[in-house]
Amino acid sequence: MRILILSNYANGIWLYRKELVQSFIDDGHEVYISVPPDENCEKLTKLGFTVIETKLDRHGLNPIKDMALFREYLKLIKKYRPGVVLTYTIKPNIYGASAARLKRVPYICNITGLGKAVQGGGLLSRVLVSMYRFSMGKARKVFFQNEGNMKILQKRGIAKKNAALLPGSGVNTTEHPLRDYPDESGGIIILAVLRMMKDKGVGEYLEAVEKLSDKLPNLKFELVGEYEEDERHIYEPMIEALVSKGILKYYGHIDNVEEVMSRCHVVVHPSYHEGMSNVLLEAAACGRPVLTSNIPGCREAVIEGKNGFLFRSESAEALISSIEKIASLSTEERKAMGLEGRKFIVENFDRDIIISRYRQELAKL
Repeated sequence: MRILILSNYANGIWLYRKELVQSFIDDGHEVYISVPPDENCEKLTKLGFTVIETKLDRHGLNPIKDMALFREYLKLIKKYRPGVVLTYTIKPNIYGASAARLKRVPYICNITGLGKAVQGGGLLSRVLVSMYRFSMGKARKVFFQNEGNMKILQKRGIAKKNAALLPGSGVNTTEHPLRDYPDESGGIIILAVLRMMKDKGVGEYLEAVEKLSDKLPNLKFELVGEYEEDERHIYEPMIEALVSKGILKYYGHIDNVEEVMSRCHVVVHPSYHEGMSNVLLEAAACGRPVLTSNIPGCREAVIEGKNGFLFRSESAEALISSIEKIASLSTEERKAMGLEGRKFIVENFDRDIIISRYRQELAKL
């Protein structure tokens, strides 16, 4: 069967779905991946995947650009005549799924997160919900990555009969093995892996770094992630100021996050909303305790007090309190929390679970 995959970011396919795409190819399917052009497309091409570079504005709702994207998806479906279309992320889930519906091609959607625009209420939320209602209406399956997102849409009459839950994007537990817990004699390294944008909680993390560096000098703060260009002017000066003071190590964007993660002691993720946080799944998989917002898409990765702690989202004070709490534990207690996290991930979030669920859906076609 010919499979057309629509997503908004090549790196998302590379990091979280390459095993799934490879499984389709191994099963004899022909796979095409539509993503916006960037340097990550080359990674997918080198794996032997067929990439179709498609212009897509990931942020904002520009009717002219979005209608152009919708028309492009219609053209792709007409040109490649797929047996099934798989959609990921907001715009492909709306415009790609709608195009597949109009072309009467079977399609499967994956809700990787709803975002503030849907959850915040108001006119924009109502418009997006209406669009979701149409685009998801004839989907063979709508996969959700957390129960909270599923309930929000189902309460609004969307995916009431064709929904199913997945454990996020899962984790490749071979690529992300249990790593030895590092020695703490040089300090406790607190790592955040975030895109530099408000909704990922980077502001709260930077505030925590500034306030705790003097109070708890044994803590060492690190940050990994790329800037969102429309918010760079806000966070770049703040990050540079903390780096210049010597209280924050900033890596920027790196391909091998797992290498940095394995050298840290605690991973923090203060996001405002998630489908399912891959950062938390990977951190727990390598045996690190985690601190994260008590929201859908994050709380599922934490057994409170066993492999980490939850805190109130959008609150620097709550984040600071959580960091102080884990810093007060002994080295052995933190190490034990990491081991509990590894066990939890292997049992509940292995990527093979996702591959199996997609194979089941494709078999029905």
